[in-house]
Amino acid sequence: MKETPLAVDFVSGAVDYRRRKGGGRGQALPKALGFRPGVTPDIVDATAGLGRDAFLLASLGATVTLIERNDIIHRLLKEAMARASGTSDTHGDIIRRMALIKGDARDILPELKPETVLIDPMHPPRDKSALVKNEMRQLRELVGTDPDCAELMRVALATASKRVVLKWPRRAKEITGLPNPSHQIIGKSTRYDVFMTGLARAGQS
Repeated sequence: MKETPLAVDFVSGAVDYRRRKGGGRGQALPKALGFRPGVTPDIVDATAGLGRDAFLLASLGATVTLIERNDIIHRLLKEAMARASGTSDTHGDIIRRMALIKGDARDILPELKPETVLIDPMHPPRDKSALVKNEMRQLRELVGTDPDCAELMRVALATASKRVVLKWPRRAKEITGLPNPSHQIIGKSTRYDVFMTGLARAGQS
């Protein structure tokens, strides 16, 4: 059977369903990133990948800067954002809250001086469906295994003024050399390690 090419789609399928029916700000990811009544954080998604989390966060009103260093994934994201922006006024509004940057987040984060950073390094696929396995395999073949994720975390912790959130498999070991998270939000298969930084650590967020 012919393999389905890797694609980024912000208009249909699971991404659109999550936008419409996923639970909004009550989902674990927005909670981890600091969404609460009257507060919508500005977010840098330092490992943009297929852009699904960034699109969800932008759909909840956040301004999201996506950083992607892989040429092919960056192109797919750029094309998908262009397609989505012309699909409807709703999609257009969401895409306008998303800014895509090509490059290595380790170099870019110090320049951006972000408030909140999301990091979702490449890790083993957790869903058993053949479709997701195929998609994750293709993504892994393109971007590799993110062996420098610990260094990226250290850069993010040094530059984010409010918090850094590491999206990680629920039962996976902590990344060596990092401080303990301030707290965790744990789902069925994913956990969000939340590191409060700077002013937020002092209780001024």
